Amino acid sequence: MKLGFLTACLPSLSLDDIAGWAAAEGYQTLEVAVWPSTGGRDFEASHLPVATFSEADEDATRALLRRTGLEISSLAYYENNLHPDPATREAIRTHLRHVIDVAARLGVESVGTFIGRDPGLSVVENLREGEKILPELVGYAADRGVKIVIENCVMEGWHPDGYPGNLAYSPELWEWMFGLGFYLNWDPSHLTWIGVDPLTTIEPYIDRIVHTQAKDVELFPAKRDRFGLFGTVHKGNNPWEMGWWRYRVPGLGEVDWRHVVDRFHELGYTGTVSVEHEDPVWSGTEDKVKQGLRIAHRTLRPLIGEQTATERDIPAP
Repeated sequence: MKLGFLTACLPSLSLDDIAGWAAAEGYQTLEVAVWPSTGGRDFEASHLPVATFSEADEDATRALLRRTGLEISSLAYYENNLHPDPATREAIRTHLRHVIDVAARLGVESVGTFIGRDPGLSVVENLREGEKILPELVGYAADRGVKIVIENCVMEGWHPDGYPGNLAYSPELWEWMFGLGFYLNWDPSHLTWIGVDPLTTIEPYIDRIVHTQAKDVELFPAKRDRFGLFGTVHKGNNPWEMGWWRYRVPGLGEVDWRHVVDRFHELGYTGTVSVEHEDPVWSGTEDKVKQGLRIAHRTLRPLIGEQTATERDIPAP
């Protein structure tokens, strides 16, 4: 098992700068964000130019990994693969193929994305649509030795009423997507706020958990008593505002990381535990984001295991 983080939390830094800092702080892997450089949402980041990835880019990336001793655990492009607009859906699929191609060239095991949803259709109607169009993407990746991992994020902000916008939020739906050939990027924070005990979901699906995102969640039950599970109706300009919970870095929320990582050890999980930093308390500046990543590292590193001598001896940039 190795400890890493998703680079999307540092969108203004280059991959070189992020890798140098990560290695000096004792991280072992990077889950590299590869949205298009024209991405519109504030959490999108483009740390590898996958659409135009040249031999020079490949050589530079391999040299960076050798220099820092890091590995790339996965390439991250989390978008709506069931987007209702045909042109947008095809643009997403085209970029996802570029991501898969670069993962294959770099020997990266997995690519992360979402199932997504057409909010104008029912869940069952979306499942039938997914069965028609998603297997082609799974096959494209498999032909190149790459697994597509789906994060179980609810993506409630993609639905006008705050309902699930990514049809991978429950174990019932995981079983559906596993039948199409997808794997799981397991994130306990989302399970926690929708009322699923994360610990109960590890052993039954351990063979499909290829990657793990380490994110915590802080709950405010008194506010939930007013808003209900789906959160406040009046969200202002923030479609992600739920009113009764917020994401935190590991160790500052409800997730029992001691038992989560112990269960991973017990079941022989050897993938990456990748910190996904979306903590509003430790955000706003580069220094605060980095401090949040340090808090996550201090929480998880003792549970995952001690650094090797090689890792400790990697020089700071």
